[in-house]
Amino acid sequence: MTARFLLSAACLVAAAALALTTCHCHDPVEPPPRSLSTSSRWIVDERGRRVKLACVNWPSHLEPVLAEGLSHRPLPAIAAGVAAMGFNCVRLTWPTFLVTDATYSALTVAESLRRLNLTSALAGVEAHNPGLLGMALADAFRAVVRGLGDAGVMVILDNHVSRPGWCCRAGDGNGFFGDADFDPDVWVEGLRTIAAMFPGEDSVVGMSLRNELRGPRQNTDDWYRYMQRGAEAVHAANPRVLVILSGLRNDNDLAFLNRRPVHLTFSNKLAFEVHWYSFSDPHQWLSGNPNAVCARVAASVARRTLYLVGRGWPVFLSEFGVDNRGGNAADERYWGCAAAAIAGLDLDWALWALQGSYYLREGVAGHDEAYGVLDHAWLRPRNGTALRRVRALQRPLRGPGMDEAAPYSVLFHPATGLCVLRRRTVELELGPCEETEAWEYSGEHRLALRDSWVGMCLRAEGAGRPVRLGVGRAGCAGKEARWLLVSESKMHVAVHGSSSSRSIMLCLDVGVDGRSVVTNQCRCLSGGGGGCDPERQWFKLVSSTRKVASSNSVLAQTMLLLLPVIRNLKAWLFGLF
Repeated sequence: MTARFLLSAACLVAAAALALTTCHCHDPVEPPPRSLSTSSRWIVDERGRRVKLACVNWPSHLEPVLAEGLSHRPLPAIAAGVAAMGFNCVRLTWPTFLVTDATYSALTVAESLRRLNLTSALAGVEAHNPGLLGMALADAFRAVVRGLGDAGVMVILDNHVSRPGWCCRAGDGNGFFGDADFDPDVWVEGLRTIAAMFPGEDSVVGMSLRNELRGPRQNTDDWYRYMQRGAEAVHAANPRVLVILSGLRNDNDLAFLNRRPVHLTFSNKLAFEVHWYSFSDPHQWLSGNPNAVCARVAASVARRTLYLVGRGWPVFLSEFGVDNRGGNAADERYWGCAAAAIAGLDLDWALWALQGSYYLREGVAGHDEAYGVLDHAWLRPRNGTALRRVRALQRPLRGPGMDEAAPYSVLFHPATGLCVLRRRTVELELGPCEETEAWEYSGEHRLALRDSWVGMCLRAEGAGRPVRLGVGRAGCAGKEARWLLVSESKMHVAVHGSSSSRSIMLCLDVGVDGRSVVTNQCRCLSGGGGGCDPERQWFKLVSSTRKVASSNSVLAQTMLLLLPVIRNLKAWLFGLF
C-alpha cells in the first residue's frame, strides 16, 4: 500500500509539474487612453503609464480624398478588423486641400468619385457605406475618425501632402515649404482647421505635421521656422494632441536636432517621427553580407534619427514595412534587422499599410498594394505569416508603469516574431513572446533562467541537435553553455563546437519543423556578398520589465531534483514484485 501510494504521488507531482510548465498567460485588455503626453522618451496616458503606439497606416490623401477600402467593406467592419489584428492606433492620412481648397472641400463623396470616373468604387461605397455618399469629404473624414474611435482605436492625423495624390516624388510640388503646392501659410491654416475639428474626440491623440519633406528646396532654417510655427498652431487649436515632427530627406534625417533643439511654448506633447524601408538604403541588402549591412544600416538610422531616444525624446517609426507577397530577399533581410531594432528600443510605430487596394493610384483604378496587410478585396490578411510576426512588436516591453519585474532579457527571433520558450522541463521552442520566462545574460556569457533556484542554463548539444537547459553547476559549465554574440549584427548567438578534428562556431537556429530551437554551424559571419541568408539564425536579446510567465514554477523545478529519486524509487518498487 505504501509503495503504491509513493508511486501515485510521484506521478501526480510529474503531472502537476507538466501542467504548470505549459501554462499560457495573457495580459488583461485595458481601455484606450483619453489623452496622451510624453515623459522623457515615452508616450504616456493621463495616469503616467506608458502607451505603446502600435499603429497601421490608412491613407485618405489620394485623389478621391476618401479613406481607402470603403467600397469593399462597411466602415465599422474595417475599424473592428484593425483592432482585431492587434493594432491600437491608425495613422490616418489627409491632404491640406481637403480643408483649404474649395475644389475639394465643396465636394461630396459621390461627386468626388464621379468626377474621377470611379464608377465601380462609387457602386461599392453605395453598397457598403451608403450614408457616406452625400457627405462632404471633410464630414466623411470625421466619420472615419469616429468609426475608429467606436472600435477603441486611437488616431494619429497625418498631413501627408497638400494637393491630393500619391506620395512621394522630389519634384511633385508637395515636397518642401515654398514648392508649387506647398504654401506655408496655407499649410498652417490647414493644420489649424483639422486640429480644431476634433477638440472633444478622445480617439484623436496626435497630429503628424507633414509627411516626408524632400526635394531641392529643403533646408534646416525653413524647417525650424515653419515646423515650430505649425506645432504652435496645432497646440493652440487642440492642446490635447501630441505634436509629431518629421525630418528631412523623406523622413530619414533628424541629425540636425543634435546641434539645435526645437523651441516651443508648450512641453510634454512633442514627439518625432522617422521612416525606414529596405529601399531607404537601395541595393545594400542584396549586394552585401547581411550581417554587415544590418550593422551598418542600423548604425546609420541611429545616428540620423534614433539617437533622439537616448536624448529623452519619443521617436515614432511612422512608416516601415515589406512586400507582403513574399519572395523579396531584400525585404526579408531588412525586416529581421528593423524588427530587432524596434524590439530592442521598444519603439512606437505605424506599419505601412492597411489597404489591400486603392480607388485610384497613379492613374490606375483598383491599384493593388503589395505592402498591404489586407488582400486586394479587403476581406482577409494578405499574408498571415507576415501579420503574425508583427504581433510581437505590438506589446510594450517596458516604460513608466510597467515595472512589473526586475529587468530581464527575452530571446527574440525577429524573422518569425516569436521568442524562445520552455515548453517542457528542459526543452525549448519558439512561441509567443508574452509567454517567455526571464533570461539573464551573465558576464560569463551564460544564458540562464534568472528565477530558477536550481540553476538552469542554455546548453548546446551539437550540430543539428535541439538546445536544452542544463541543470545545476554541471549543466551551466563548459564551452557548450558559453554563448557569444559573434557577428557584426550582434544577432548570432553562438558557442564553440567541433566537427571531426576542427573547431567550429554553432549558432542558435530554428529546426526544420519551424518551431524547435537547435544549433547549426553559423552562417554568414563575415565576408562574402549578398548570396547568404542568415535570418533564421538571428536572435536578439531584448530587455523587458513586464510580468514574467508563470511556467517557471517551484513545483516544476522541484520536479527536476526529484527525477533521479523517482527513477531510483521506480527501480526499487519493481524489484519488490
